Amino acid sequence: MAFKIYTKTGDQGKTSLIGGTKVPKSHIRIESYGTVDELNSYIGWVADQLEDTGSKTTLKEIQDRLFTIGSSLACDPDKEPLMKIPDLLKTDVQFLEQEIDRMNEALPPMKFFILPGGHPAISTAHVARCVCRRAERICVQMKEEGMFIEPLVIQYINRLSDYLFVLARYIGHLLQVAEIPWKPRVKS
Repeated sequence: MAFKIYTKTGDQGKTSLIGGTKVPKSHIRIESYGTVDELNSYIGWVADQLEDTGSKTTLKEIQDRLFTIGSSLACDPDKEPLMKIPDLLKTDVQFLEQEIDRMNEALPPMKFFILPGGHPAISTAHVARCVCRRAERICVQMKEEGMFIEPLVIQYINRLSDYLFVLARYIGHLLQVAEIPWKPRVKS
């Protein structure tokens, strides 16, 4: 028999964490991994718009790490999951830092704030960055409310938002699209 996508268990607004604990779908833990899932989708959209195979490969690796993070966030920290959950490693954060440094070598120094835009791939990378920042805020809120969250998860998501900002600039560089400087309106 084929696996059914619908279970009907969520019809009353509840869902289960890995470990079996039922929580409302509005629970912050559900919000956290739902936002990471949204981020993963946007990153897929960015990758679909790129020709650069190096960036596409990196984005696929990031998507894999986001599934790892989602699994971690979906676990009830008070229960041992029956299945093995993949681990996020310090080297995953270092990989993002190396990619940021690699892209920055090809970019001119920033001399002004830039507006998102200029090409759909650039704009989508900025949307992914904003969703990433939201995921980070939710994870930090969980920590501040005394919920367990792996510290490496917050560190990775923080570094990922930096990566996505630099990626947006790098995409513009590869596509030869000029950055759009922010020119604040000032009273004369």
